[in-house]
Amino acid sequence: MAPPVDKVIAEFDRALRTVFSSARSARPIPGEAVAESQLSEEERRHACGLMRVNHCGEICAQALYQGQALTAKRAEIREALRQAGEEETEHLAWTEGRIRELGGQKSLLNPAWYAGALALGSLAGVLGERWNLGFLAETERQVGAHLQDHLARFPAQDEKSRHIIEQMMVDEASHAATAERLGAAELPWPIKRAMKLAARLMTGTAYHL
Repeated sequence: MAPPVDKVIAEFDRALRTVFSSARSARPIPGEAVAESQLSEEERRHACGLMRVNHCGEICAQALYQGQALTAKRAEIREALRQAGEEETEHLAWTEGRIRELGGQKSLLNPAWYAGALALGSLAGVLGERWNLGFLAETERQVGAHLQDHLARFPAQDEKSRHIIEQMMVDEASHAATAERLGAAELPWPIKRAMKLAARLMTGTAYHL
């Protein structure tokens, strides 16, 4: 059965707002009270590139959750995805704001990343609840590992960026734990590997574009 027209319109509007509008945060921005660090031009460009990658990852997370929620059957799973999506929206606001502070811009390829992630999320939902949750849990674990790596790559004195990344790591770990609690299946190794390769392509490109 085709979804109601109003639902299709609402989801399309959500996609447009995610990709083209500025997100807002209900929680205080991590590191907001921390003074701006003195960064060289090279350090500033590097920090901006890393934060652009993280913003792009949050764009993909929004699309993944949207696709998964559209095809999820259990209300409990849809609610977990909705809650995670709200926190990811805050991550969007934090990373976008930091990009502006560093004098950069968001990835020009965000619409393409969003479309691809939306398709993957929808497919995960169609495969069944345990696999849908497994995809969510594995995504969050990989994002957490990626953020941990970024902490070591930001300029040591860039405390504002570090506060943002650290809080994002806490949230991602919570999302993964929720998916596991709801019955996530362990994804086969080839799928995990494919997810890592796709993430590597996205991060390598978003750093520059």
